[in-house]
Order: sequence, then structure tokens, then C-alpha cells
Amino acid sequence: MSVGRLLVVDDEPDFGEFVRKVAVDMDYEVTVTKNGRDFKAAYPDCNPTVLVLDIIIPYTDGMELMTWLAERNCTAKVIVATGYTGKYGGMAANLGEASGLSMVTVLNKPVSIGQLRSALSEEAQTPES
Repeated sequence: MSVGRLLVVDDEPDFGEFVRKVAVDMDYEVTVTKNGRDFKAAYPDCNPTVLVLDIIIPYTDGMELMTWLAERNCTAKVIVATGYTGKYGGMAANLGEASGLSMVTVLNKPVSIGQLRSALSEEAQTPES
């Protein structure tokens, strides 16, 4: 039995596969998309409990996706993964929180297996109260 449904959007195939492997090992059902358009198409069928969002992706960006998710009253836990250092990840987290999304953490790439497992752990799996 799965612990949750994970929807990933990242335009780096290696990172998407890395997340998929770690999450499957943790008993998640995983869908990986490579751009904002595919993410939006997969979202209704996936009905995710956890999201991993890259910030810079084709056809939209992670910031716009967070607004899109908030408009749909998304209750999934949100993990931001970014290769951009500095304030960018924090700005994304602030936007998500201000939009009413349930933000878990910001992961700065490169991400270790331990960091990803921690982000996907029980904290991410706990349902909204």
C-alpha cells in the first residue's frame, strides 16, 4: 500500500528520475512531468498528496504553478526544489505560504538522498488538519 501520491515537475530528467527512485523506495506512487503544461495535465488524475516543484521549468514556472494550485484549493504538501541559490527558494516558499499552500521545505540542488527522504518523510505525509 502506498504512503501517498507524489507529482514531480522538473525539466532535468536525471533529477526527476532520482526523485522517482527515492520516492518509490519509500512506497509512494509517483508521476514525473518535465514542464508546467504536462504537470497541469497530470494533476487531476494523479490527485497528489505531495508535490515536488522545480522553479524554472518550460511553459510556466514554479511560482505560477503555485498560484495555479492555490486557485484549485490544493491540499498537497509542497516541496520546492531549485538549482538557484540565494533568496529565490525562500521567495517561492513565501509565495506558497501566502497563497495558502502547505509548504514543507525548499531543497537546494544538488539534493542528497537523505535530504529528499527527510522531505518526503512523515512530515510530508501528515494530512492537513
